[in-house]
Amino acid sequence: MSKANFEIKAGGIAVLQFDNPPVNSLGFELRQSIVEGIERANADPSVEAIILTGAGGVFSGGADIREFGTPKASAQPHLMTVIGAVEGSAKPVIAAIGGVCMGGGLELALGCHYRVAAAGAKIALPEVKLGLLPGAGGTQRLPRVIGAEAALNMIASGATVPAEKLRGTPLFDAFADGDLMEAATAFARRVIGEKLGLKRVRDSKVNMPNHEAFFRFALNSAKAMAGRYPAPVACVEAVSAAFDRPFDAGIKRERELFAALMLSPESAALRHLFQAERAASHILDVPADTPVRPIRKVGVIGAGTMGGGISMSLINSGIPVVLLEMKQEALDKGLATMRRNYGGALKKGTLTEAALDQRMALVTPTLDYALLKDCDLVIEAVFESMEVKKQVFEKLDQVVQPGAILASNTSALNLNEIAAFTKRPQDVIGLHFFSPANVMRLLEIVRCAKTAKDVLATAMQLAKKIGKVAVISGVCDGFIGNRMIARYGAAAHDLVMAGALPAQIDKALEDFGMAMGPFRMSDLAGLDIGWAARKRRAAEFPDRDMKNVADDLCEAGRFGQKTGAGWYRYEAGSRNAIPDPAVTDIIEKYRRQQGVTPRKVSAEEIVERCIYALINEGARIVEDGIAQRSSDIDIVYLNGYGFPAWRGGPMFHADQVGLSEVARALRHIAAQPRVDKAFWTPAPLLARLAQDGKTFSAHRGSDK
Repeated sequence: MSKANFEIKAGGIAVLQFDNPPVNSLGFELRQSIVEGIERANADPSVEAIILTGAGGVFSGGADIREFGTPKASAQPHLMTVIGAVEGSAKPVIAAIGGVCMGGGLELALGCHYRVAAAGAKIALPEVKLGLLPGAGGTQRLPRVIGAEAALNMIASGATVPAEKLRGTPLFDAFADGDLMEAATAFARRVIGEKLGLKRVRDSKVNMPNHEAFFRFALNSAKAMAGRYPAPVACVEAVSAAFDRPFDAGIKRERELFAALMLSPESAALRHLFQAERAASHILDVPADTPVRPIRKVGVIGAGTMGGGISMSLINSGIPVVLLEMKQEALDKGLATMRRNYGGALKKGTLTEAALDQRMALVTPTLDYALLKDCDLVIEAVFESMEVKKQVFEKLDQVVQPGAILASNTSALNLNEIAAFTKRPQDVIGLHFFSPANVMRLLEIVRCAKTAKDVLATAMQLAKKIGKVAVISGVCDGFIGNRMIARYGAAAHDLVMAGALPAQIDKALEDFGMAMGPFRMSDLAGLDIGWAARKRRAAEFPDRDMKNVADDLCEAGRFGQKTGAGWYRYEAGSRNAIPDPAVTDIIEKYRRQQGVTPRKVSAEEIVERCIYALINEGARIVEDGIAQRSSDIDIVYLNGYGFPAWRGGPMFHADQVGLSEVARALRHIAAQPRVDKAFWTPAPLLARLAQDGKTFSAHRGSDK
């Protein structure tokens, strides 16, 4: 059970040490224990001062996310009560702040009478990232110690700030040059000896000449930048209350704004994604204490766009890379591209030339497979051809040391078949990075039929080290993301056949919140990629009709942005998508060939068909066991495919719409002429949950 350990040190100093690993989050039991400790210290005549600190070198990371959505989250004593007990203590309370002091942890520290910080301590009020604002006095106390502008910047951005940056402000009364507890104890003795008494932040006066003009400007800026998110605007309103009202009235206004945000769909979506990202890191049948394999050096095969990006992700985290190509020209080009890709960081000053040289020195370029022999992991990023993959993995099986992990970056090919090219299928895994790999956060870790559990645990640990959000996927055509995007694209294609044009479809989905419509996205990726995939699937499934309007575009040499023409046309040096009458002619000709009479298609129908196609396929993926849980799908679509965060991902969005409504709409589409009824019939899981009045979020999938 989490608790605050109580100890009385010499000199009448009581120490309450939070013990709720890993970040001493303020769960119900810990909150209880803090209040009890404060009462105990006040009742003991030998105690003259109280120090609050955290075990493990961490003060507190704030609220306990494990309690979100449970009665414990709001059970008494809630955080406001705890802060009231600390602030109302008859004996001075000193916060000894080390490591992280964030969210409710910082609000608790602000409720203390004094604060001593360790070197390297980091503070933040990150609630805005969950669509909320600090709800336990943070918007009222922080401006009183660091001023309106600095406080508002912290609160409205949720940014983490080094404690040293606020040295000299009333936020910190002392800094520890060495041991934090020694410094805090010495400071407590000073408070006792000099009879400094109780210094409450709430009693500090706020003073900012012409603050009305400042907050009017801040409010207008927040409204312009916040888009669909109400929290930044509410943050401005809450902080301004610290200047317009007495403290208690300001707290009341903060609570009103907090309560309204808690009920907003945007906050619900962001809180869902926050928990979903943490859930995705847990592999259901792999124990948390599974030993992992050391990853000291990684081989990357292929110095093209993907291989170069993967290499950058690794060297950015200090991991040495052996980069293999077949020809010196390709190797030189890849290395030059990697160095050029760091240009933006150099211009911004976030990377120095010396640091860049250090990173590039971690790359050992080679044309010889033999240099991969002592790598702990090798990631193949070559042409998407099973025959090419076969040659690579057979060679790796001969060359690379036993126990090394062999990974493929394939986006769709059968990884069980690839694993079978080796004599060590237990060591084979899919690591599907998204382009550009050095930028995109998403990593699909694809589990083959025989992949060992320690290989999965190692891949998940590596993903965290290189700053990726990893999601486990089973083996199927396209895994999670590309299997769903194929259905999304098919729905968009059906709408073109029905009578809509690419620009109309893209606009409707971008208005819904998608970062990019399906046709602009297809032009960016390259139409030839989908064309090759359709040819491959046509060979695998000769009984299926894989024809697509895009085939005719490709036949005309229109491969997207890289050729200056795809679904749109592009002027030299520009990425602006310009509707092209030539594409309309190709579409109309294709419709006539298929015997289709076009009709008017509304924006509402476009969104319904495309988004519900995603949801329906997502339900099949969960039921098939390809995804561990529906929230994993939301993480994939947020981080890899531009789904709007304020909608929480396709599966969460389905829950908000209501699964019965989604199922009804799918049945209506399935009943229309010239549609693939199997494609549009509600997935069994979706139909079942809709019938029972349940949600994807409540369904645990493979977790049940």
